[in-house]
Amino acid sequence: MDEAAARSYVIGLTEHFGRPSGAALADLDRFEKLLRKWTAVQNLVSRETVDHIWSRHIADSLQLLPLLHIDERHLTGPERILDVGSGGGMPALPLAVALKGKMTHLQLVEPITKKVSFLRHVIRELELPAQVHAGRTDDFDSRETQFDVITSRALAALPQLLGMIQPFFGPQTVALLHKGRDHAVELQESRLVYAFDVIKHASVTDAGGVLLQIRNLRLKSDL
Repeated sequence: MDEAAARSYVIGLTEHFGRPSGAALADLDRFEKLLRKWTAVQNLVSRETVDHIWSRHIADSLQLLPLLHIDERHLTGPERILDVGSGGGMPALPLAVALKGKMTHLQLVEPITKKVSFLRHVIRELELPAQVHAGRTDDFDSRETQFDVITSRALAALPQLLGMIQPFFGPQTVALLHKGRDHAVELQESRLVYAFDVIKHASVTDAGGVLLQIRNLRLKSDL
């Protein structure tokens, strides 16, 4: 998918946006410029993808939009989204841009100070419905913090990632996780420790990648 095709794909998702598409697309362009500017001095995303931000990052993030309307309780979208290991902002910041105007709030978790500064700057500049937790998931009190949707991209192998997010699962929580070519092996390894239901969706931006839609995540030792 080239940049023009990626932009056309995103335009095709505007039915899921929380506001007029022109305003959202303008903010996505602003996000692209900010990401380029900050990546020039920080390692936010791979330098080889800087000329492919729409295809490698924005469209890749926003392909989650159709999957967010997965519960009849959230016909207009989920209210609470947790993004783990937000890094350069994917998928959380493009999602926040698209969902602005809905009753949705995103909590971004990132431990690296320089990346936290970038995330907070973009949130302020674009007035996004999001906030950043400068730390790790184990800093939260998960007994009182559950989310409708949990997202993560390029953070850790699936067994480790499930360990990070499992404490935040409630009965209706869904995880939407970007995974690569090794997802089958990672799923097999994960099932040694965790029980869960999973649906695999082919990635529209990565021929070997998938989006894992995971429900009912629990430790096997708790069953």
